[in-house]
Amino acid sequence: MRFPTLLLICISLFFASCGQYQKVLRKDDMGKKYVYADSLYKKGKYKKALKLMEQLVPAYRGKPQAERLMFMYANTFYELGDSYSAGYQFERFTQAYPQSDSTEIAYFKSAKSFYNLSEPFSLDQKETYRGMEKLQGFINTYPNSDKRAEANSLVTELRTKLEKKQFETAKQYYRIEDYKAAIESFDNFIADNPGTSFREEAFLYRLKAAYALAINSLPSLVQERLATAKGYYNSFTKYYKDTDSAAEAYEISQKIDEKLVSKETKPTI
Repeated sequence: MRFPTLLLICISLFFASCGQYQKVLRKDDMGKKYVYADSLYKKGKYKKALKLMEQLVPAYRGKPQAERLMFMYANTFYELGDSYSAGYQFERFTQAYPQSDSTEIAYFKSAKSFYNLSEPFSLDQKETYRGMEKLQGFINTYPNSDKRAEANSLVTELRTKLEKKQFETAKQYYRIEDYKAAIESFDNFIADNPGTSFREEAFLYRLKAAYALAINSLPSLVQERLATAKGYYNSFTKYYKDTDSAAEAYEISQKIDEKLVSKETKPTI
C-alpha cells in the first residue's frame, strides 16, 4: 500500500508544481515571476526559467535587478547549450555592465560560447576565427584571470584545427596527383605555421610531391626537378634526420640519387 500512496503524492506534487508554474507564467505580476524564475534557475530547471526570463528581461531593463537577471538570462542559454544565444547575451552583458563583478566570467563564457560554435576542420572555419578572436580578447583583457590557462588551451585547439584544415588541403592536392599545387601548398603551410605539430609531415609530403613531380615530368625537366626534390630532402634532414619518418625520406633520397645523373657522368656521343 505504501508504494501507491507515495506514487500518488509524487503525481500530486508534480501537477501542483506544473499548475503553479502555469499560473505564474500567465499572470502579470513581474515580482512573482522574478522570484519564481530565480528559484527555477537555482534548481537547474533552465527551460522553465527561460520562459519566465523572456518576459522579465524587457520589464526589468534599467532597474537594479537587471544586472543579475541579464547574467542569469545569458547563463541559462549557456547551460542549455545554445551557444549562439549565450555568446551574444554574455557579450551584451559585458557591454552593459563593464564594472560588474560578473563581467570577467561573462566575458569568458561569451568567448567559450563562440569557441563551441566552431565547426569540424573540413567545414567552413568562420566561427573558428571568431572564437579565437574572442578568446584572445579575453586573455588580453584579463591576463591574470584563473581562466587564462583554459582560454589559452582553447585558442591552441582552434589554431590546430585551422592548421589541420590547411594541411589537409595540401595533402588533397598530393592525393589527386596535382604535385605542383601540393608543393606550393606545403611551402605556404610551412611558412605560415612555424610551430605546428604537422610541420614534420608537411616537410615529408613536400619531398614526396617533389619526387613524384620529377619522375612524371617531360624528360627535359626530370633532372632539374630531381635536383629540386633533393633540396627538399636536405631541408627535411636539417630538422628531422632522427625522427620516425626519416627512413622514408632517406629511401626517397636514394631513389633520387639513382635517377639524378650529373652532366659530368653523362656519356658523350
